[in-house]
Amino acid sequence: MYQPRLILASQSPRRKDILSLMQLPFETMAVETKETLDSALSIEENVTTIALRKAEAAAGLIADIDQHTIILGADTVVAKGNRIYGKPAGFDEAFEMLKTLQNRSHRVYTGFVLIAGEKTHSECVTTTVEFEPMSDKEINRYLLAVEPYDKAGSYGIQDPLMACHVKRIEGCYYNVVGLPLSRVCKALKAFL
Repeated sequence: MYQPRLILASQSPRRKDILSLMQLPFETMAVETKETLDSALSIEENVTTIALRKAEAAAGLIADIDQHTIILGADTVVAKGNRIYGKPAGFDEAFEMLKTLQNRSHRVYTGFVLIAGEKTHSECVTTTVEFEPMSDKEINRYLLAVEPYDKAGSYGIQDPLMACHVKRIEGCYYNVVGLPLSRVCKALKAFL
């Protein structure tokens, strides 16, 4: 049986770890794309558009691409109300993000795209998260220990210290980490 080539268009070690749970061989490819949001689009449209850009950028770098090459791109943002939280620029912005995420729920959106030849699949998965209140001292301790500056919303739900403050989660845990694995697996079946 022919084994398709699966490529994860991401530099995220978390997405790589999640995808490895499928126990299928895959490659990773670092791609540089703009992760700018378009205010005319919904959050769902924004994350799937960015995920598509990542997948297309990877496709453009592969010389021997064919319909047996499946490329997976993904993008994650955190939102509270209409405010979107991407990756923080540094400590101060990260602190402010975590401070505003206290005492109420927020949503984590991950858009993912699969492309293989002319076939494409795009989807956005949403998970609701609520934190136990964190003091300024606890936020400082977390930021200094983990430095989550490459994470949307300035946190990783799986991080030590942060895991102590997760009050409730509704939806896919892996989506919050960066890749909604069950939905990706379901979508991949149509490509395999």
